[in-house]
Amino acid sequence: MSEESEPAAPAGVRIVVEYCEPCGFESTYLELASAVKEEYPDIEIESRLGGKGTFEIEINGQLVFSKLENGGFPYEKDLIEAIRRARNGEPLEKITNSRPPCVIL
Repeated sequence: MSEESEPAAPAGVRIVVEYCEPCGFESTYLELASAVKEEYPDIEIESRLGGKGTFEIEINGQLVFSKLENGGFPYEKDLIEAIRRARNGEPLEKITNSRPPCVIL
């Protein structure tokens, strides 16, 4: 009988990020996707074009972050934590912290 040190379900985590391309949110998606891939190289992350002002993140079909609700973008650490919970089979909670969108003066 062997014991595994890693949780046995990394392939089961799927992330979909829906964002507004005309709003210029693609760069935020790419930064977030890069941070996720750095932490979890085996995670599947997919982008989808959304409506005006959107930046929504689903993990395994569950909405965990909505820019429309929060008014900003998620912190990478919060998303990484949500992915860790999903990998471990723990219940997901909505990410309510957000950083304000960048403002160019």
